[in-house]
Amino acid sequence: MGKKIKKESEPPPKDVFDPLTIESKKAATVVLMLNSPEEEILAKACEAIYRFALKGEENKATLLELGAVEPLTKLLNHEDKIVRRNATMIFGILASNNDVKKLLRELDVMNSVIARLAAEEEVVIHEFASLCLANMSAEYTSKVQIFEQGGLEPLIRLLSSPDPDVKKNSIQCIYNLVQDFQCQATLQELNAIPPVLDLLKSEYPIIQLLALKTLDVITNDKECRAMLRHSQGVDHLIKILETKELSDLHIEALSVLANCLEDMDTMVMIQQTGGLKKLLSFAENSTIPDIQKNAARAITKAAYDPENRKLFHEQEVEKCLVTLLGSENDGTKIAASQAISAMCENSGSKEFFNNQGIPQLIQLLKSDNEEVREASAFALANLTTCNPANANAAAEGDGIDALINALSSKRDGAIANAATVLTNMAMQESLRLSIQSHDVMHALLSPLHSANTVVQSKAALTVAATACDVEARTELRNSGGLEPLVELLHSKNDEVRRHASWAITVCASDEPTAAELCRLGALDILEEINLSVSRKNKFSEAAHNKLLNHHLSLKYSQTGYLSSSNIITDGVYDYGRINPGTKLLPLKDLCLQEPSDQRAILLVNSKSDASPTPSTEDKSSDVGYGRSISSSSSLRRASKEKTNAGFGSPTEEKSEPTSGRNTALSKSATKEKGSRKGRVKKEEEKVKEEEEVAVAPKLTGEGSPDKEWLPPSDPDFCVYVYEVTRSILPITSIKEQVEVLAKYVAEKMGGKIPKEKLHDFSWELHISELKFQLKSNVVPIGLIKKGIFYHRALLFKALADRIGIGCSLVRGEYGRAWNEVKLMNESRKGVIGALPPQETYIVDLMFHPGALIKLRSREADLYRFL
Repeated sequence: MGKKIKKESEPPPKDVFDPLTIESKKAATVVLMLNSPEEEILAKACEAIYRFALKGEENKATLLELGAVEPLTKLLNHEDKIVRRNATMIFGILASNNDVKKLLRELDVMNSVIARLAAEEEVVIHEFASLCLANMSAEYTSKVQIFEQGGLEPLIRLLSSPDPDVKKNSIQCIYNLVQDFQCQATLQELNAIPPVLDLLKSEYPIIQLLALKTLDVITNDKECRAMLRHSQGVDHLIKILETKELSDLHIEALSVLANCLEDMDTMVMIQQTGGLKKLLSFAENSTIPDIQKNAARAITKAAYDPENRKLFHEQEVEKCLVTLLGSENDGTKIAASQAISAMCENSGSKEFFNNQGIPQLIQLLKSDNEEVREASAFALANLTTCNPANANAAAEGDGIDALINALSSKRDGAIANAATVLTNMAMQESLRLSIQSHDVMHALLSPLHSANTVVQSKAALTVAATACDVEARTELRNSGGLEPLVELLHSKNDEVRRHASWAITVCASDEPTAAELCRLGALDILEEINLSVSRKNKFSEAAHNKLLNHHLSLKYSQTGYLSSSNIITDGVYDYGRINPGTKLLPLKDLCLQEPSDQRAILLVNSKSDASPTPSTEDKSSDVGYGRSISSSSSLRRASKEKTNAGFGSPTEEKSEPTSGRNTALSKSATKEKGSRKGRVKKEEEKVKEEEEVAVAPKLTGEGSPDKEWLPPSDPDFCVYVYEVTRSILPITSIKEQVEVLAKYVAEKMGGKIPKEKLHDFSWELHISELKFQLKSNVVPIGLIKKGIFYHRALLFKALADRIGIGCSLVRGEYGRAWNEVKLMNESRKGVIGALPPQETYIVDLMFHPGALIKLRSREADLYRFL
């Protein structure tokens, strides 16, 4: 046999690299290996990077700096399962770093991560892919990407995974996603309620907690509440509350239950199964503040529904809430106060809190905690609204002082609510007087200056409720409260303007306050508001009209109407019609103007000038408004003579019945001639004295500089007032008074003017002569001896107001003006029927002086317009 020869092994191919085992101690080297085409190297490199990243945040930042993220994103979709798994595990850890999150959003890897949630993938991949999504979903932009790329559906499917970590990560991601309302709507379509409820049975508290938090968010939607009810979710919640071992979940369970109680069907179901009573007992007896607080919040949410309030009242929820008011925890006190506010809509509850609840709320109003004060004030505001008994209870519990102190609170809500309570109290006069005695007007100054529109509105409303008497308005005026009130008229908030206007309407009830409001510009601001279609309101119109009642000259010029309650006093003048927004100059400025071709300004003034008596040589000519005129005395003398000749002197006062008094001009001119002559002589002497004393006011800079400017005097009008007071006032019949006064006015203004001769009545020349002689456009009404409609109507109104005859003054077109009076309809007196007991008449002062024309008749139309 031949010798065996050993066969030599074949050398490796020349184009194959010999295997090399490398031990790397640098992360940078391993990161470079992520670009290797070998699956084994990729798997080992990913495994090493995962262990490195798991050690801490600094290592995650290092990997980011080394550029590991971008090559890793490519490995998420690798064909090899081990490589995919290890890459997914890395991203599950790295995604907790904010900088990594930002880069992942830029690289748009969300779709690749969501793909790893597929059912065929390993549980480990599910765990870390869901962990990555849970970390990413903490930011809004990532939420949008996850939702838009369909990540919600696989996450809901993974809630049924056998692995608790997958469940925890999935429910955490879902909880983050449902903060957006679009995700909530999709959650309903995917029927997510049952799998979320199943998580409540988990043995892991963190999973149960996340499930409850998710339910708390989604049950704000009505349809989700219905799904929860149909899935017996309420039973799960009640069981959690009944289980002491799950006390760490009670707060969240109560929060979910609070949402469910907003649904009427759920409320009825809980009430029928006894769950409602358990809930109230649980809230009342619990020693954990957060549980009590959430229970009160649950009641608050449910109590906004009227049927729920009824069920709560039947279960005596008020007792539970009063108990919670005594808690030592401020959060519980706030929640209980809010629940009481909600329950106030039920009349039975409101009545219960009268004796139990209001005293405790008053004490909370004195708390050092501003939020507690705000919540208690809110409850008191609701309790006292439209409920005088509760308002009284609050006052009896020493509430007024606490409420006024609350007006200086640091929280706007507390101030607004306290102001509301004071407003409710002020509806009763006794309480209003008590509030005023606590210096409420001064306390309201700060709220009126507030920048918060709600506070401004409530403070203005409180001013309107408390400034109902002169003393309160004087206090408000003296404390500087009118200025901020006027400033509120500039507000862009509709409610603030309304309430400020209402307050000004109330404050303008007395002359000093109204004058101060006008000085502060309230009249101009209100006029501007009322010219705006969008800004005006009924209150601004009422306030403007109320202020105009203290400025009748402006009111008549703007509106062309003075009612019977608008009493013409000295200094009122008729400038003529002006357009809205046009400024009306003061009387002094008008008097100092040179005469022009504009219509004469008619002045009513019965005050005599206080200037010294002129010397003998100056008596032949009067001084008109600071200028010398030549024939004013003769005008007055002629007026006096005509007055004495044309109107009988008043009869002597007698003790006989009123039926024996003169009731017509003819009677007063013929009866008791001897005594009449004596009285006429006395009157002439009186008028002469007035003429001698009366001189026109001096211009600034003329005469004595110490003399205050006075309006032009009108001795003739003084005589008119004297005569009508003595002769017409004693007449017992109002109708007869009107007729006699009408004849008197017509006689003083040129007598009866037939319609066909109206164009021949040369009143314009007469007025022009007066303006020329007085060197002014302002003409005292008593100097006019030839007057037409608007002259006579003004004189009639001025004299009627002096003797108490109620009449209005109406301006028409083309120089027309007339007076309207209301007289008893004698034919219908005592008869119940369709006709009113009084009828309105126009007083004829021109064509048939003394005639009364029914307002709604053809004759009235002819008098006014033709």
